[in-house]
Amino acid sequence: MKKYQDELVKMLLKQNGSLSVARARSWVELMWEDFETTYAKSGREYLGEKETKRIVEQWVLHYGHRLHDLANVNKKYAHLLDDEEDVKH
Repeated sequence: MKKYQDELVKMLLKQNGSLSVARARSWVELMWEDFETTYAKSGREYLGEKETKRIVEQWVLHYGHRLHDLANVNKKYAHLLDDEEDVKH
């Protein structure tokens, strides 16, 4: 899982250069957990980490450059983009 998440963090950083490595990792972990939790709640059979990576990769490619929009719409996620103390990549 860590290997897949590391790849997704790198991909997200390419999509959204305003994120720090720590913030990109937080977003990837959030998306990863969200997908697996939602999938489990639906009662479907777990398809494994490769499937989770595939879905999160799609989300990163489609929405990674617009994460700030999500934070503006849903204040629950604003802290994931609003930390001036983070070291940029």
